[in-house]
Amino acid sequence: MEIYLVRHTTPEVDKGVCYGQADLDVISSFQEEVNRLKFHLPKDIGKVYSSPLKRCKVLAQQLSDEISFDDRLKEMSFGDWELKKWDDIGTEGLNVWMDNFVGERPAGGESFEDLSARVLEFWGELINKKLEDPVILCIHGGVIRVIISHLLHIPLRNTFHFHLDYGSVNKIARHGDIMRVEYVNR
Repeated sequence: MEIYLVRHTTPEVDKGVCYGQADLDVISSFQEEVNRLKFHLPKDIGKVYSSPLKRCKVLAQQLSDEISFDDRLKEMSFGDWELKKWDDIGTEGLNVWMDNFVGERPAGGESFEDLSARVLEFWGELINKKLEDPVILCIHGGVIRVIISHLLHIPLRNTFHFHLDYGSVNKIARHGDIMRVEYVNR
């Protein structure tokens, strides 16, 4: 079983703006980014799963007509901070969150642990299906970090030690009962 974790292409949002579950569009170079990432995907795609947020949905629709959308694949919710400039959030709340972004929730949002719990619930169901054809997940950076940290036993607090580009492809392969991260950020 091969699973390709595909991060959405570049979203249409100003630099320095906090976003997670905000339903952002993609920038005008979308098709060029899609063409580049397709080079790293198999020609024969089995099942495609996607976050229902637009930046993932439009990508999934470029890859397949058969897509399963799942809310558990959404990015982390930043609650009241969504679409605010990081500089406008307020240092007190932001500092508390940054000191423990794994367990602390932004006002009205969810923690990285919350994100991890819902993503790993989906992941467990997917792995139990033991699909033969390649599977593609059109997802967000936080979701990819959760899956890779789970497979490599990396603490969630250390998941930002690897870089993930927009439109990157990350490959997981299953051989029997062994899951292996074959590459990250292609």
